[in-house]
Amino acid sequence: MSKLENAIFWSLFYVCTTIFLLVLPPPLVLARMTGPCDNCHTMHNSQDGLVMATAGGESGSSENFFLTRGSCIGCHAMGTANKIELLGNTPVPQVLHVDGSGDLAGGNFAYLLGNKGSGASDAKGHNVIDFINEDELLYAPPGGIVQSGHNIGVIVNDGNLTCAGTNGCHGYRKVSMTYDPLYSGTPGLSGAHHNNVDGKCDVATTASNSYRFLTGVKGYENQTDKWQNVSSSSHNEYFGQATPIQLGCSTGNTSCHATSAGVSPPDNTMSQFCASCHGNFHTLTTVTSSGIGSSFTSPFIRHPTDVALPASGEYASYTSYNIDAPVARTLVPDAASSAVTPGSDVVMCLSCHAAHATDFPDMLRWDYDLMKANDPSSPSNSGCFVCHTTKDD
Repeated sequence: MSKLENAIFWSLFYVCTTIFLLVLPPPLVLARMTGPCDNCHTMHNSQDGLVMATAGGESGSSENFFLTRGSCIGCHAMGTANKIELLGNTPVPQVLHVDGSGDLAGGNFAYLLGNKGSGASDAKGHNVIDFINEDELLYAPPGGIVQSGHNIGVIVNDGNLTCAGTNGCHGYRKVSMTYDPLYSGTPGLSGAHHNNVDGKCDVATTASNSYRFLTGVKGYENQTDKWQNVSSSSHNEYFGQATPIQLGCSTGNTSCHATSAGVSPPDNTMSQFCASCHGNFHTLTTVTSSGIGSSFTSPFIRHPTDVALPASGEYASYTSYNIDAPVARTLVPDAASSAVTPGSDVVMCLSCHAAHATDFPDMLRWDYDLMKANDPSSPSNSGCFVCHTTKDD
């Protein structure tokens, strides 16, 4: 091959290689934990003679599993004036804080303790034992299905409810799993932070690729304002289905215990996830004293969830997304949408409640006492009236 032929060959090779690389699809980007390892970990808990396991201001010199510098509460419940804190250069969402600018999408445990809001109350949220006293009002989860001990607190009760693991919401919830109640991430969240899938979570086969580490739950995590529901165009997207299921542990029902990950919603919806403890509030039943009713059409005996917002009557006017009453989608979207489609989009548990705590009883998103039909003094186009659009006239 002559010098000219050789030059032409390599020129064409570089051109073709460049074109090939340009047309390749982009690699899958996972929002795994980034930054220096010592933001979160300490090798011996004694660097320079100091106690290192103090992330978030935890007292004492107690060590944590997985060599972490803080437990769930140490990293995510610092009680500071910021709803998002930094550990080194890593942003960490806070579920307990006194930030006056608002709360994250899941709510704020500070309302339970009275650190923020109108005063402490056990009725304002989930009483996780990691940092809150046992619930003085309730022992077992309200709405528990009357079978297999769900309704009497045999599995989850006010003395063992944790953030994660067997008796918590996040991570793996295997009933037979050994865990430390004072460190609820063991082993329920093992590996989840390092393998976290951020944004669209439409696989939900592990804790790490599920929405907010809620194993088996699908959804879209807001990428514009991390961990927050801010406006009609910047919010999380939740997954639901247009018809609820009959969930339980007896013959003929759909079980949420039949997965390798332990308790997990069979159809990946947020409402089914909540139903694993609060079943009567979310599922169909043939027993007249339980469930939301025997059919997914009105009349109901409890407010329906995983039911399509009707496309007629007062409901048809809810067409612009309102973070006071979020809806779920039957397909996990690629981004947040400001539109609501009655007849397709779904009423769910988080349409009315926040996950952690709010300043209102029953962790409602609004003051239920102010919801007064046909009363000019009631808040217009908010709360219940976001969906029931004509009842505040």
